[in-house]
Amino acid sequence: MIPRYAVDEVRKRIAGDIVFSENPGQAIRKWRTTFGLSQVELAKYLGMASSVVSDYEKSRRRPGMKFVKSFIEALMKHDEASGYAVTKSLAQSMGLLIVGVVDMREFGRPVRLDELVTAVEGYVVNSRFVILPIYGYTIINSYEAIEGLRGSEFWSIMGLTSVRALVFTAVSTGRSPMVAVRVAPTKPAAVVVHSPKAVDVLAIRLADREMLPLVVSTHPTVDDLVRALRSRLPPG
Repeated sequence: MIPRYAVDEVRKRIAGDIVFSENPGQAIRKWRTTFGLSQVELAKYLGMASSVVSDYEKSRRRPGMKFVKSFIEALMKHDEASGYAVTKSLAQSMGLLIVGVVDMREFGRPVRLDELVTAVEGYVVNSRFVILPIYGYTIINSYEAIEGLRGSEFWSIMGLTSVRALVFTAVSTGRSPMVAVRVAPTKPAAVVVHSPKAVDVLAIRLADREMLPLVVSTHPTVDDLVRALRSRLPPG
């Protein structure tokens, strides 16, 4: 699997490359061949004649935003069949973290703690914390992050979470996430643990010590949690 945020970033990279290119036709041809599509295959995805695709690539037609969006959707749909092999490679070349990261997103405006709590269908379990505006979130699968990330990569995730909500999934008590936050050089604005069996007393004490709100999300599944955060909080 590839996190949705990484797919979104690759989409933006492709769109920007086409829109700001001095020769959009060459850029379209480059990305088509990068994803391994022929003009005929791309035309089928786009519902147009291959001669029209050829016109775009030879700059006889200038692509508008509608075409660029449809073009990128076609690339992603084709790549999905191979498990996003090309997209993963591009994401890694862009320095995007894939292992352990479920989703990552910026907000269009600062989000209040109560808005976050409502979105994750949660409740705050500690009592001593400072309320900060929240500008985004990072969702991490705890087990995958611990097992699959090198130390520098794990700390880079932590480094991205300043004034963000750091959301941990695959947790049992919340102790390990709070220990990680405790020793991290950069602190998030809030910590969310998804559907733990119970919340460890040490986790609550550490949250109090760091003056961070510790929130328990009650969403049934991680997919539900991701959908809620993406639909209920303002996009960037």
